[in-house]
This record gives sequence, structure tokens and C-alpha cells, in this order.
Amino acid sequence: MFISEAFAQAVAPAAGPAGGLDQLQQFLPFVLILVVFYFLMWRPQAKKAKLHKEMVSQLRRGDKVILQSGIHGTVNKVIDEAVVLVEIAENVKVRVSRNAIGDVQAKTEPVAAAKDEPSSAEDDKK
Repeated sequence: MFISEAFAQAVAPAAGPAGGLDQLQQFLPFVLILVVFYFLMWRPQAKKAKLHKEMVSQLRRGDKVILQSGIHGTVNKVIDEAVVLVEIAENVKVRVSRNAIGDVQAKTEPVAAAKDEPSSAEDDKK
């Protein structure tokens, strides 16, 4: 009914220096899974979030945007660092959080760059 001590000692694994290697072999698959998740999920998401934040911070008046809801519009006014005024139809303007902007379709040229370039009418006079 009871297991003899000799049989129990023969079945029990020997504790020794190989025990540390055994633990490392059991822990290694978890480390590999975390590394794969980092390169396949976390890193691309962080990169995408960084690009989106940069894109949204560079919004200017006249930029054609698509909101995350799918509505197309034009940035009419940048109110502050968190809110922009988007014109979604003629005389229909909506205050939108910058984070609600999903994509910028067309960027406008900076005003300073447009003033520096001579117009074609001025070129014709010369």
C-alpha cells in the first residue's frame, strides 16, 4: 500500500547542478515569445503612433484630411494644440480633436515659401 523508501528515491530526480539548466530551458520559450511579440506587434505599433503624432502636429490651414470616422474635410483653422476646425461641407465647420484625424491626404505649401517664389506673371514681364 505504501511506496517503499528505496523505490521513492529511485524515481525522484536527482537535484544537482543540472537543475539550473533545466529551469533555463523551461524559461527560454517565454523569452522567445516575448521577443517575437516585441518585433511583430509592439514595435510597429509604437512606430505607427509616433508617425501619427508627428503628422497631426504638423497640420496647417488648407490641409485635406480624413477623420477616423471616414469624413473628408479641409482644415479651416488650427485652434490650439488639441483642437482644429475642419470644414466638412460648404459652410459646415466642425471642431475636432487632433487625435480624431486619421490621415492627411494633401498638404498645403507654407505661406513663407509661396511668397519667396516669383509668380509666372512676374516672369512674363521680365
